[in-house]
Amino acid sequence: MSIFWSREARQVLIDTSAYYAALNLRAEHHAKALETFALVGSQRRILYTTNLIVAEAHALALTRLGRTVATDFLQRIYEGETGVVRVRAGDERRARHIILTHDDKDYTLTDATSFAVMERIGITTAFTFDRHFVQHGFTVLGLDEP
Repeated sequence: MSIFWSREARQVLIDTSAYYAALNLRAEHHAKALETFALVGSQRRILYTTNLIVAEAHALALTRLGRTVATDFLQRIYEGETGVVRVRAGDERRARHIILTHDDKDYTLTDATSFAVMERIGITTAFTFDRHFVQHGFTVLGLDEP
């Protein structure tokens, strides 16, 4: 992968499932998560997440892995190079529209706001283990081919 790609092609949104898999040593996708984090780092990808993803990942880490892991996660996010994009009111409106018009899908509000933020910023790739991103038409790092 070339570092000379366009900015848009290098952008990746990191989802809750990727963070949780990396944090949880017993997670089914733990090794794949670590491998993919190393890959996107070596490719000099521009990494983003949202404030809702951070909140969701922190809550999962806190309830399932403990306070120390959850606190360390927060410190690494806000001291690291991943841009935390704040979900806007327009993103929330778009997310509600996505949920209401895709009644055959079980998109969470966090999923749908992620889709809205990706559309707004022009991100086409997500690092996730959540098939909803594929269903909504995004390229996904982390998942094996269906």
